[in-house]
Amino acid sequence: MRENITLSNVRKFNKNFNSFSSNQKTRNALIQNDINKVAINWDNFSKINHIYSNTISKELPVTNQKASGRCWGFAGLNLLRLGIVKKYNLTNFEFSQNYFMFWDKLEKSNYFLESILRTLESESDSRIMMHLLKDPVQDGGQWDMFVNLIEKYGVVPQSVMPETNHSSKSGMMNYLLTHKLREFASILRKSKNINIKKLRERKESMISEIYSLLCMFLGNPPVIFDWSIKDKDNKFKRFVNINPLTFYKKFTQIELKDKVCLIHAPMTNKKMNELYTVEFLGNVIGGKIIKYANVEIKELKKATINSLKNDEAVWFGCDVGKMFNRDLGIMDMKLYDYENLFNTSFEMNKSTRLEYGDSMMTHAMLFTGVDIKKNKPQKWRVENSWGNKNGDKGYYLMSDDWFDEYNYEVVVDKKYLTNKILSIFDLKPKKLNPWDPMGALAVK
Repeated sequence: MRENITLSNVRKFNKNFNSFSSNQKTRNALIQNDINKVAINWDNFSKINHIYSNTISKELPVTNQKASGRCWGFAGLNLLRLGIVKKYNLTNFEFSQNYFMFWDKLEKSNYFLESILRTLESESDSRIMMHLLKDPVQDGGQWDMFVNLIEKYGVVPQSVMPETNHSSKSGMMNYLLTHKLREFASILRKSKNINIKKLRERKESMISEIYSLLCMFLGNPPVIFDWSIKDKDNKFKRFVNINPLTFYKKFTQIELKDKVCLIHAPMTNKKMNELYTVEFLGNVIGGKIIKYANVEIKELKKATINSLKNDEAVWFGCDVGKMFNRDLGIMDMKLYDYENLFNTSFEMNKSTRLEYGDSMMTHAMLFTGVDIKKNKPQKWRVENSWGNKNGDKGYYLMSDDWFDEYNYEVVVDKKYLTNKILSIFDLKPKKLNPWDPMGALAVK
């Protein structure tokens, strides 16, 4: 073929298409039907069941992040609530996701403006500036960012700071905050000849304005609150004059600092058994930096299984939109038969998909169970945060093959890791570019 498409090429393409009757059948089926309804693989669909050999003892009603990208925070708070439910013998409980969101937006605003101060000498059209300006206060985040917020600001019950319109539907709030932060960035960059102390004085008034906007969108975060409960035995308890940090440290039972992130990123620019961080990715200045130990997929599974067997749910990050049916709540590499439908093959492996922009971390959830047969995992039970309308009352099924291909990160307690893997976290982390796919979960 020449460099351009000729009319002769087009006639040849059309003849080739019409020479296969299956192409015309597929065309006719797709014209008025959704592709995934046509491509669904009945052999696999018919075998779906939500029975597992190992599940955690306390599975709670699922939460709903609604029209927001707070999956990482919901998953983290859903993990944290398991401890408080056990400790106080409750049937259900939710932390305030709105309280968490308030501080995340405030800290991200400060992190963004500090990043602008770090890059004052960069050209306005440089890649780093384009990256920083694209989504300064996006809803997404990573595990270490979650820990930073909880360790600094604590947690409160949802009843103390309930959802608002803009916490559940964050688009316009994010738009206006972003609009304001870009304005602030332009002011700081135009004043770059002023010393850094003066620039930070200006930044303080900027962050104060962001704080006021957040109070208007989300409400004022509580300083002191009371909490009343009735447990499963209908016993009443009241706790008074609690502050959010005390509520985290004394009322929950999970030590967030004891958990670490394992990733599986088989890419040419990343080595196995190496520690990585992502530049310009974070929220709390002075908090923990993001750290990933890049290990083989079997290590992610081993640590996750050990956690679940010990009644501990596992936070994880994946690419949820691939080979996925939201209504059924199924993630399965054989759920759809696109190859037979289109008479073509799809041959990119995990590494290639990551390197060529076909896959990245897009969603965080919790593992709450696994089905093990002959010492091998077959499928995984997943607690999502999209309400109870889909899957098994909001719980999803992930096949083990899907785990191999589209799961990228798990967060586990250090006690489930070998000394060899733990030693990786003693290494100096190598820096990944801000636009690396391992940082994509925080850019939502």
